[in-house]
Amino acid sequence: MRLAILSDSHDNVWKLDSAMPQLAQADVILHCGDVCSPFTILRLAQGVQGKPIHLVWGNNDGDKPLLLARAAQAGNVTVHGDLAELTLDGLKVAVNHYPNIARALAESGHYDLVCYGHDHTAHEERVGRTLLLNPGEVMGLNGRSTLALFVTRSQKVAWVDLA
Repeated sequence: MRLAILSDSHDNVWKLDSAMPQLAQADVILHCGDVCSPFTILRLAQGVQGKPIHLVWGNNDGDKPLLLARAAQAGNVTVHGDLAELTLDGLKVAVNHYPNIARALAESGHYDLVCYGHDHTAHEERVGRTLLLNPGEVMGLNGRSTLALFVTRSQKVAWVDLA
């Protein structure tokens, strides 16, 4: 199974559009928070042609009732709140927005993969048997827009720089 992992879109629909070819090739999309506006959820959902999207809240996700309504309207977006705990292709996966929470989850040893965002910095680290992964930012605030692709069988990460 191929996972596309992204975070911190912050309504940069141009960068999100440039990510669509990679996202559409994934089996599942994980968003680590800060989508921000309801229109961005719809754009993401439509761009991946019905592939399942799992999303957690970030600190800049504003109108949560409308975000939830747009996720329901899209039909392929599940909003998990602050923490998503998933089993994907036999791997235990946790997704949240904050680095300190992600590190604690990774250190628990209960997960194979822990994904997070918030600090806009791409990061890949083994913590015991757990892969701790920040896909960086879609937004481009710090000059580099990235996402991560993760293959469940090999547990390898490929980094994608967005134009």
